[in-house]
Amino acid sequence: MALQSPQAVAARRSQRRPWWQSLLWQAWLPLVVLAVIWVLSAQSTSFYFPPAEEVFKKTSQIWFPDGLVTELGPSLARLALGFVIAVLLGILLGVLLGLAKPAEVAVRPLTETARAIPGVALLPIAMMFFGTGESMKLVMIVFISMWPIVLNTIEGVRSVDPALRSVMASFRITPMDRFRNVYLPAAMPQIFSGARIALAIAVAVMVAVEMYGTPGGIGYFIRNAQQTFRIVDMWTGLVILGLFGYLLNVVFRLLEGRVLRWHKRMVKHVQGES
Repeated sequence: MALQSPQAVAARRSQRRPWWQSLLWQAWLPLVVLAVIWVLSAQSTSFYFPPAEEVFKKTSQIWFPDGLVTELGPSLARLALGFVIAVLLGILLGVLLGLAKPAEVAVRPLTETARAIPGVALLPIAMMFFGTGESMKLVMIVFISMWPIVLNTIEGVRSVDPALRSVMASFRITPMDRFRNVYLPAAMPQIFSGARIALAIAVAVMVAVEMYGTPGGIGYFIRNAQQTFRIVDMWTGLVILGLFGYLLNVVFRLLEGRVLRWHKRMVKHVQGES
């Protein structure tokens, strides 16, 4: 029997672990932190730091179910559309630049410059060109969150074996078939890595543009509550935003695990696991 690494043994044990044990293992630290905050804030008399019990009571009153529809719903729709467009544009641009290295070298200064500029710094420029409505919000989400996908796609496309490229050229395989059957599957793990980073960036940009754009969305709710000194309402918005981000990450991980199931099986086979 071949010896296996400790990482492989731990991974196999985690797969056999019941779902409820995995859930408890992930939830124990947040629950402990929440309990500490709950106890320490119980006697708080600060206007800006209300007791946690008051915040959670107000959260249930504001957000369930009306607030989720009127405030979080538009944010979710805006985020979903912008993120999908960012993924599609990022993959397309990444594949093109990954296949054409001279073009990637030529535009590298532009891409590095655009990627390095903080998204908040671009907000005044976007407001000058697109106003404060939906167009500005969507453009900002797409433009700022697409760069991790572009860079990771470039690396994924270039990971294809040059010998395989020569074989495809010899058999005169069409560019579309190469993209669909070779380049896209090879780059998929890197694409998902970039998309995970892009999703976090998209959420942050969504909140920022909603704070300074037209009314609507959880970002506008938080800023409006702060400006009108409804501090407890502001804290409820932050609580919902945190839960929203966590659930988005869970959904994304489930989608990634389903799409990349073949890749994980291949990695296990290479590592000698059954």
